[in-house]
Amino acid sequence: MKHHTPRIEDLFLTRREWLQRCGLGFGALGLSTLLEPAGMAADSSAPQPHSSNSPLAPRGPHFKAKAKRVIHLFMNGGPSQVDTFDPKPALTKYAGKPLPTENLRTERKTGAAFPSPFQFRKYGQSGTEVSEIFQNVAQSIDDIAVIRSMHADVPNHEPSLLLLNCGDARLVRPSMGSWLTYGLGTENQNLPGFIAMCPGGYPIQESQNWQSAFLPGVYQGTYIDTRHKDIEKLVENIKNHQCSLADQRRQVDLIQALNLNHARTRQNDAQLEARIHSFELAYRMQIDATDAFDISREPEHIRRLYGEGTQARQILIARRLVERGVRFVQVWHGAGQPWDNHDDLEVNHRKLARECDQAIGALLKDLKQRGMLEDTLVIWGGEFGRTPTVELPTPGSNAGKINGRDHNHYGYTTWLAGGGVRPGCVHGATDEFGFQAVENKVHVHDLQATIMALLGFDHERLTFRHAGRDFRLTDIHGQVVRNLIA
Repeated sequence: MKHHTPRIEDLFLTRREWLQRCGLGFGALGLSTLLEPAGMAADSSAPQPHSSNSPLAPRGPHFKAKAKRVIHLFMNGGPSQVDTFDPKPALTKYAGKPLPTENLRTERKTGAAFPSPFQFRKYGQSGTEVSEIFQNVAQSIDDIAVIRSMHADVPNHEPSLLLLNCGDARLVRPSMGSWLTYGLGTENQNLPGFIAMCPGGYPIQESQNWQSAFLPGVYQGTYIDTRHKDIEKLVENIKNHQCSLADQRRQVDLIQALNLNHARTRQNDAQLEARIHSFELAYRMQIDATDAFDISREPEHIRRLYGEGTQARQILIARRLVERGVRFVQVWHGAGQPWDNHDDLEVNHRKLARECDQAIGALLKDLKQRGMLEDTLVIWGGEFGRTPTVELPTPGSNAGKINGRDHNHYGYTTWLAGGGVRPGCVHGATDEFGFQAVENKVHVHDLQATIMALLGFDHERLTFRHAGRDFRLTDIHGQVVRNLIA
């Protein structure tokens, strides 16, 4: 009897593999039909396997999309709606007095009405009122849809961050960027499909904000610390100074051959598949990432348009990334010094707005002049807003200063621009004091459902099977806000 050609992998079997290869392992055949591979969504309209070997190869959505890519400008800590995009002159009337409302429930004890220290005026043909601290953004107000009736679940940072980014305030869930790259892939195989830029380290809840959770690891956001200017500090190990690209290619090919051989006996191992893809992506990024993150390659007039500083640099990088096919870019502002101004609000909000206003205004103009705004969705906002009342001093907190605002999830502002959004409109309203959403209310899940609709997805059908059920970004909630779609 002739023996088959020896194979080295046959010399290394786990106990489970040995059982499966003998008669005692026949039970595993029946079990495999019961345990459906993770990721096979029950709905036939869920994303189908790629024709390419890459899990990030581009694919189509459920229906024709208005937006192809997203830039999420995340104002960490909760900017005040009544000091930015939702003016409330009634606060001046009640300045220093208790507000005549029984519904004023806050996280901490608050005092009297606190009028905005900033002036508002109308901009554009739409006549939308915007605070003086966002004068540059206001120049593009006719391209923006302002949602003044946002509301969330709780007035705490940690659960509100996860609710906005991942669709659930407590449980481990994939982030919005991960869902999008799972559904659409990316248009540049030499760069990650989902990038999170946060200068100075991780924010609250750290990498959970861009996690892939039970989705394959390849869909997790790639974190970039944009306080660095040097490309080799921005992206660690981006260059190999001891080995040429050709030699590295041979090394990667050998490693990938070994990994693929290893993967054949471990079907549907999401972590192994993600590791295999990451080796290839790391090699390819050496050329494309160096180009994408180097803003010195931009014309001088473009760099002047965006301005100076870390925020200007990372917002310009965001435009360069989406221009090169990256699907979802999240730009964090306020991770080190957040918009969470319980005291000194006038000083801190003005300073924070000064850091990003010019660059955000430049981004909107730059995208429009390049013809990219029409299919690039820009999102601005925080995890919640702030109270229209002043926060009272408490021991060890705001040192007796009565000039800041508390957390407020009952009513706040987010805005959208480009990507099929109805331009120059204001949707919804808070009460006369800016505390609670009262007209055309939009929950975080409604916002997420609307974002997915702009990207061509029915949020109820973009699912992933995990732990015996089909999960989605909006869980069992969410209604598309049709009034926000052009």
